[in-house]
Amino acid sequence: MSIQPSTYSPDIAVPSDKRVFGARDLFSLWFSLGIGLMVLQTGALLAPGLGLSGSLLAIFLGTLVGVLLLGAVGVIGSDTGLSAMAALKLSLGTRGASLPALLNLLQLVGWGAFEIIVMRDAASLLGARAFSEGSLLANPLLWTVFFGGLATVLAVSGPLTFVRQILRKWGIWLLLAACLWLTWNLFAKADLVALWAQAGDGSMPFAVGFDIAIAMPLSWLALIADYSRFGKRAKSVFGGTALGFFIGNFWLMSLGVAYTLAFAPSGEVNALLLALAGAGLGIPLLLILLDESENAFADIHSAAVSSGMLLRLKVEHLALAIGVICTVIACLAPLAQYQNFLLLIGSVFAPLFGVVLVDHFILRRRRQGAVTLLHWPALLAWLGGIGTYHLLAHFYPDLGATLPALLLAGLLQFILGRAVSGARASARA
Repeated sequence: MSIQPSTYSPDIAVPSDKRVFGARDLFSLWFSLGIGLMVLQTGALLAPGLGLSGSLLAIFLGTLVGVLLLGAVGVIGSDTGLSAMAALKLSLGTRGASLPALLNLLQLVGWGAFEIIVMRDAASLLGARAFSEGSLLANPLLWTVFFGGLATVLAVSGPLTFVRQILRKWGIWLLLAACLWLTWNLFAKADLVALWAQAGDGSMPFAVGFDIAIAMPLSWLALIADYSRFGKRAKSVFGGTALGFFIGNFWLMSLGVAYTLAFAPSGEVNALLLALAGAGLGIPLLLILLDESENAFADIHSAAVSSGMLLRLKVEHLALAIGVICTVIACLAPLAQYQNFLLLIGSVFAPLFGVVLVDHFILRRRRQGAVTLLHWPALLAWLGGIGTYHLLAHFYPDLGATLPALLLAGLLQFILGRAVSGARASARA
C-alpha cells in the first residue's frame, strides 16, 4: 500500500490537481463514518421513549435535514480548497475563527476518546464471551491501546491513503455485508409487526429525538471540509456526502432501535452488544467494531488540522500527539451517557454553520472575498443562535432547538451582513 501525503497546510488551499475525490470516494467515506457502535447506541437512546415507529420517523427526518446541511458545508471545502477551520476565516475573520478552532479541537479530542472507549468496551465484552472473563482478550487496557494505536496510525497516514487505499477498495464491502447480515438476522428473529404497533413510554419528546438524530450528521459539520477540500466537483461532494451518510446513519441507528426493543428492552449498552454479538457468531459486530476506528481516525486527524491552524506545526506530528492524548483519556475515563454531549455540540456548531452557510452561499455567492481580523456581525449572529438554542432547550424542550437555532443564526447573519455591506457602500459613496 503506497502512502500519499496525509494533508496540506490548513491555511493553504489544496491545489486543483490534488483534488482527487469523486462521488464514489466521498460516498464510501461518509457511508463508513455514518456507521458505528455509537450510532447503534444512539438509536438505543431513542427506543424506549419513542418506540419503533416514532424512533424511525425521528431518525429519518433528523438524518435527512442533517445530511443536506452536511453536504452544503462540504461544498464550502470544495469551493475554497481550505480545511474546515481555515474556511471559517472567510466568515468570522482571522481572529474570530480561532475560538471555534479551539472548541473544535476540544470536542474532537473528546469524541476521539469516546470512540476508543466504545471500541474497548465492545471488544472486551466479545473477548469475555468468546473466551473467559480473565483472558487476555477480555482485558480493557489491551483493547484501549490497540484501538488507540490503530486510529492514530490511520490519522497520521491521512485521508487520501485511508479512503483510496483501504476504504474504497475493500472496507466498504465488508461494512455492507455486516449491515445486511444484521438486518437479515433482525427480520428472521424479531416480531417487527408487534414492535411497530407498540408505542413508546413517552419518556422522550419527539422533538428531543429529532435533535439527537440531527446531532449525528451535524457533529461532523466542523470537520467535513478537511476531507471535501480534496473533492473534484461541488456536485460530487454534495451528492456523495449526503447520500453516503444518510444511508449509513439511518440504517445503523434504526438497527440500534430495533435490536434494543426486540432483544435488549432494558436499554443497557451491554445487553445491546450481547444481542448484536449473537448474530452471525459476532462477525458483523466485529466488522462494525473495526469500522469504529475510522470514526476515531477522522476525529484525531481533524483535531490535528484544527490545532495545526493554531500552533503552526506539521499535521502528521500533531495527529500522533493527539492520538496518544485520546488513548490516555480513554484509559482513565469511564464510558458515560453522551446524549448531553451530542446536544451540547449542536448548541455551538449548528448556529455557527447557519452563519457560515448564509455568508458563503448568499452574501458572498461562493466567492472567497477579503479576509479581515474580525467579522463582528457573524460573531453576533453566532452568539444569537447559541442563546436561542439554550432558551428553547430550557423553556420549550418539546419544540426542539437545533434547527431553529441554526435558522435564526443564519437569518441574523443575513440581516447584519446586508446592513454592514449597505453602510460600507454608503460610506464609500
